[in-house]
Amino acid sequence: MENRQLGASGVEISRLALGCGNFGGVGSAPAFFGQGENEKEAFALMDGAWSLGMRTFDTADAYGGGRSETWIGKWIASNGNRPAIVTKTFNPMDEGADRGLARGRITRQLESSLDRLGVDVIDVYLAHEFDPDTPVAETVATFEGLRDIGLIKAWGVSNFDGAQLRELCEHGLPAVVQNAYNLLERADEEDVIGLCAQLNIAYMAFGPLAGGLLAGRYRDSSDRPAGSRLALRPGPYEPLLTDETFAALERFAAAAEERGVTSAELAFGWLLAQPAVTAVVVGPRTQQHLGLAVRALDVKLSRAEADALAQLFF
Repeated sequence: MENRQLGASGVEISRLALGCGNFGGVGSAPAFFGQGENEKEAFALMDGAWSLGMRTFDTADAYGGGRSETWIGKWIASNGNRPAIVTKTFNPMDEGADRGLARGRITRQLESSLDRLGVDVIDVYLAHEFDPDTPVAETVATFEGLRDIGLIKAWGVSNFDGAQLRELCEHGLPAVVQNAYNLLERADEEDVIGLCAQLNIAYMAFGPLAGGLLAGRYRDSSDRPAGSRLALRPGPYEPLLTDETFAALERFAAAAEERGVTSAELAFGWLLAQPAVTAVVVGPRTQQHLGLAVRALDVKLSRAEADALAQLFF
């Protein structure tokens, strides 16, 4: 699988990164700690991803209340494979914990992540969100100091909008921005993606299927199968659940059928065709989902074809 460099950092990541947000939970939400994939299932997904060429694993200190990082560390120790690790900090590990991007908290959380992962250095360390309560200069100086002493190789941010990214870049340049981006969620085209291109900042897209909407998983806004994103954590997707969206999804499904691929493969293919997208984070629940994402590497779209698909959603 092709690797891409993160800006000027010298760090390389695979074009597809294994998203480990469902290992032992559903993202960072304490209410779901202990759910998601169990340890055995997580190991099977990591084995499958590695066999398919995914050499980057994406996690966070709060995913599954620490279970995600812990299981990645156990997996590395069990076989000696060493993926490039992208992890994040900001969210509390439990309801009573503090949060944010102050110097002391970042340093403390990094130490705990290194311990859980069983590694000496984190390849890419991200701020999971913007912290309005901590001066941006303090956060940037902390990340750059950790890089300078060799505890991280590169740093970046996640879930930052254009204004937040511009403020950050006044104090230092991140190696990468990781945000939600797909055919249904394209706000970053207004500012963030252009800024990344201008400043040589890599861009990682997560949520490539918009919670399963772009995979054709749902018939309408009331269709919420047990265990699905719309059943467990519908909040981020509620604004998308309109008649217009489902009409566009029907057009998109027809376009996929014409090309002889699934809607999910075409949605991945569209993302991979975007010049600004360095890598895509894939959060599979099954081996089938892993294979689907890798097959999408063969969905080659021209600039004109990708633009035409985007127009189906307007």
